[in-house]
Parts: sequence; C-alpha cells; structure tokens
Amino acid sequence: MSSKVLVTGAKGQLGSELQVTCPSGWEVLAADRSTLDIADVASLHRMLDEAQPTAVINAAAYTAVDQAEAEPEVAARSNAEGPAILAAACAERDIRLVHISTDFVFDGRASQPYHPDDATGPLGEYGRGKLAGEQGTQSAYPASLIIRTGWVYSRFGGNFVKTMLRLMAEREQLSVVVDQVGTPTWARGLALATWAGVKHGATHGIYHWSDAGVCSWYDFAVAIQEEALALGLLPREIVISPIPASEYPTPAIRPSYSVLDKSSTCRDLDVLVTHWRAQLRAMLIDLKDNSDG
Repeated sequence: MSSKVLVTGAKGQLGSELQVTCPSGWEVLAADRSTLDIADVASLHRMLDEAQPTAVINAAAYTAVDQAEAEPEVAARSNAEGPAILAAACAERDIRLVHISTDFVFDGRASQPYHPDDATGPLGEYGRGKLAGEQGTQSAYPASLIIRTGWVYSRFGGNFVKTMLRLMAEREQLSVVVDQVGTPTWARGLALATWAGVKHGATHGIYHWSDAGVCSWYDFAVAIQEEALALGLLPREIVISPIPASEYPTPAIRPSYSVLDKSSTCRDLDVLVTHWRAQLRAMLIDLKDNSDG
C-alpha cells in the first residue's frame, strides 16, 4: 500500500517536479490554490481528515516578490498565516510536514554561504512573510522540517531561465544584473531533496538546498545562452551586458548575496549536490524534450 503525501502548491515549479519525481511506494495528492487554501482552517482540516496523508509538503507560497510590497496582507496570508495553520493541523494528527522557505529571509550582507542557524534579516515583505511562516511552523510543530532555497527554475511555470530564453529570441541585446550573487536551483533537484526530507522522518529543523557553485544573474544568463545555443533552443547569439542592480530598480530590494550552505542537508538527508551548470543543462534538455510542458 502506498504512502500518501499531500503536496500543496502542486501547480507551481516545485509542486510539479515533486509529482514527476514521486518515489516508488508513494502517492501524491496534488492540491493547488483552487482546491485548498491552507489558511482556511475548516477546509484544511476537512482535507487532512478525508485524505489522511502520511506527510505534507507545503510548496504553496505567494512568490510575487515585488507585488508583495504593494499587498503585504495578501502575501502574509499565504506565506506567514497559512504555514502556521497547516503546521498546527499536521501536529494534531502527527503528520510529517516539510515546509519550503527562501533565501530571502537573509539580508544578503554575508560574504560566505549562509548556514541554517545564521541570523536572519529580510529586506522586504516577501522575506518577512516567509520568515514569519518559518517561525509559525516551528512554534506550532517543532518536529517539522523546513528547507530554504532560492533562484528556483524549471520547465514548469514562469522563471528566470524561461524569461531569458524568450528575451534572447526576441532581442538583439540584454542587460543583466551582475552584483547580486547566489546559486541557481533546478526544481528537480530540490524536489529530490524534499522527498529525502519526507523519508527521513526523524529529521527536523531548518535546512538549506540549492545546486552547487556560485554565480551572478549575469553569469547565469550567459550560461543559459551558451547551453541553449548548443541544444538548438535559440536561433542566434546576442550581446549580454552586465549592469549593477542600481540600474535595474525594483519595488522590492533583493539580497546581494544569497549563497546557502548545504552541508548539513547532504549529511543528514543523505543527498548529493550537483553543480548548477550541469543542472541547467539537464533542465534545458528536459525543456526541449517536453516543449509542451
């Protein structure tokens, strides 16, 4: 008999990859915002009681970072209130909970990879909401597992890689920010790490996950073009120019440094990390092979 896992945010990048990578012996019950609002206590309890999952992966989130500055209450409902309500409901039923968070809980002033226990200091409403979601989750359910990540992309949904591919096909030149540094994360790898977290039922607390290595958004864009050209996903090469973030102002301030230390995750969840460039290549092959995805 399969173990059932409720995946919230099932139509998002991670939610979609969690379904693609579902391990043998497990069954995904996919829920998106149209079928489940995790901040709605009554509907949440009803779904948990009816489905009786072994575990819940909370991949639901308000991810419009800039828009969150204009509607913080809406963002907080999904990112702060909902996770705490979900954690309390899972705690009552002794359901394994893995909650996904973000590198935006940090202020980006570090010069070496952030450890899970480093001091937080979010710069905007999105990060503040996600940090509150972490705190509410841990308070309601100390046995829960929280995985922070960042710079996520996939063949599913909207993301930096797919935006770059579109713009590179349309334009003769692009300018991309060079002074914000982090690590791209293929949602497929994040999904596999998340499944490892589900299986390691005794592991709790905060962990980090991204692919290996470091780059700027400019470096990432250059690599996207090189890999896409090699795969025939772009018709020609264009000029990509580096610019400072000050020349590309946004409503929300982004951390200038978002590299995450994954050593405890690799050790405790028994997972291996792959360099971001290899993961980018694999994702683009996946995109090419599933052009209708």
